[in-house]
Amino acid sequence: MAKRNIIIIGAAGRDFHNFNTYFRDNEAYNVVAFTAAQIPDIAGRKYPAELAGKLYPAGIPIHLEADLPKLIKELKVDECIFAYSDVPYTHVMGVGAIVNAAGASFRLLGPNDTQVKSTKPVIGVCAVRTGAGKSQTSRKIVQMLMAKGLKVVAIRHPMPYGDLVAQKVQRFATVEDLKKHKCTIEEMEEYEPHVVRGNVIYAGVDYEAILREAEKEADVILWDGGNNDFPFYKTDLLFTVADPHRPGNEVSFYPGEVSLRMADVIIINKIDTASPEGIQTVRENIQRVNPKATVIDGASPITVDHPELIKGKRCLVVEDGPTLTHGHMKIGAGTVAARKFGAKELVDPRPYTVGKLKGTFETYPNIGTLLPAMGYGDQQVKDLEATIEKTDCDTVVIATPIDLNRIVKINKPTVKVGYDLQEIGQPDLTGILDEFCKKNKLGK
Repeated sequence: MAKRNIIIIGAAGRDFHNFNTYFRDNEAYNVVAFTAAQIPDIAGRKYPAELAGKLYPAGIPIHLEADLPKLIKELKVDECIFAYSDVPYTHVMGVGAIVNAAGASFRLLGPNDTQVKSTKPVIGVCAVRTGAGKSQTSRKIVQMLMAKGLKVVAIRHPMPYGDLVAQKVQRFATVEDLKKHKCTIEEMEEYEPHVVRGNVIYAGVDYEAILREAEKEADVILWDGGNNDFPFYKTDLLFTVADPHRPGNEVSFYPGEVSLRMADVIIINKIDTASPEGIQTVRENIQRVNPKATVIDGASPITVDHPELIKGKRCLVVEDGPTLTHGHMKIGAGTVAARKFGAKELVDPRPYTVGKLKGTFETYPNIGTLLPAMGYGDQQVKDLEATIEKTDCDTVVIATPIDLNRIVKINKPTVKVGYDLQEIGQPDLTGILDEFCKKNKLGK
């Protein structure tokens, strides 16, 4: 039987994982291309032969998603696999319509075809949208398990934006490892909070190879999900974080609703700053699609190191980039902190943006009055530094998960914003993790 020609539609993450787990050694298929979206500067590269396996000695080219209709015709494509996340259903089916109109079939691969089984107990932490509070949830779970004397190794959803062969398996145990692996700001925002707390985190491209390395030093594997994707690993306990600041998104974005429906535990985060109506909408949707899940109420209390530098000042707020771009959030912790501590004005950075940051605001025009900390490459980091330098403000309020002062030179007073998960009432993480450890015979 003739092989089916396949294009995998992705964004340098789930697409590579789906290829590795389902297509790499599958003689029934011929993957003729990947396409790229969401992340800049991915198209034009190749998925390398060293990772693609014996069926692909020349590697696999990566094209712009905009070229899909032409690629389907020219490469005689039978089927396209949609494999990226944090997108509304209208976007998914819009791509499906493009694919079908060009003559090909359209498919989504599910957990049974893509999840890898670990030899160690696995806890997964996912979210219904980027910026819901998944990372702070992961950090707290890791800290609580470490307090029980357990060796917890986190594995982060992929962000392979550089040399894919070099990034096949990455291990981060110190801040110096971030430099060794030439991490972007987006990568450091996810890895640094783990390593400064004393635990190891893995990431990369080949997630079965990553898992086998992590298992060598772990009592428990923690899947630190990203971009509202569902886990790459079979989980023994799955948490999903919901965001009442974007009520309804939990049942209208792909694959966030998948994560919501799969969850054993759902955390409604940011209850301290969300509207009662938004919270109630999330509760009703949880009850409708996953009534068996345990629901934890959570808050994200904000701390700042120098509140006196905010009060009465004209503040430029710098927030986590992906939360503002494809996460569609108009505010973040920095905006909340600036308002809470009495900023005179939030300064709009748009008149001062340079280079690639200008393009970011053109691509995502609904970003609020703040600056996304974009840093997918050296040029974006330079443009971020130049934009901050040019912006007419008194104080820079930094709400990124990393120490941005370590990455870019800021010649203005800065305030660092912190935020951690705080459970409200019962049930809480303590009881759930105690039961998990008892069930898996872990700890003291």
